Amino acid sequence: MLTENFHASVQYNDFKGSAAADLAGQDDISDWLEKNELKQDGEFLLGISFFAGENHGKHEDPINVEVLLVVLGDHGNIKAAIDVHNGPVQVRKVTTEMPLLVFFGLFKRFHVTLSSEGVLEGREYSCSCP
Repeated sequence: MLTENFHASVQYNDFKGSAAADLAGQDDISDWLEKNELKQDGEFLLGISFFAGENHGKHEDPINVEVLLVVLGDHGNIKAAIDVHNGPVQVRKVTTEMPLLVFFGLFKRFHVTLSSEGVLEGREYSCSCP
C-alpha cells in the first residue's frame, strides 16, 4: 500500500502558499463525483488536489484532479473518523480530468495565495494600497 503526504509541490516550488474554498452548495464537487459514478455510497470527500502543468504561457485543458474519499463508518463526523488513526489515514484516491472552468464552477468561492518560497505564508504585511 502506497503512503503519500498531502501537500502541494511542483518541480521547483518557486512560489508556495495556501488555498481555501467554499463548496457551491448545490452541484458541488461531491455531487459531480456522484453523477460521474466516482464516489460510492457511504464515502465522504476528505481531500482535493488539482494540478495544471507544463502550460508555458498558455493553459490547455484538462487539469488533473485527485480526490481522497473516506468511509466514516460508525464515527459521527469526519474529525472522529480521522482521529482514530495513529498512522496514515486510509483513503480511496480517485483521479480524473476536467476542464478548469468546470472545476472552479464546483465551488462558490476559491482563494489561493502564493509568495516567493512561501515567505509570506501566515505573515502580516503593510502596504501603500490605493
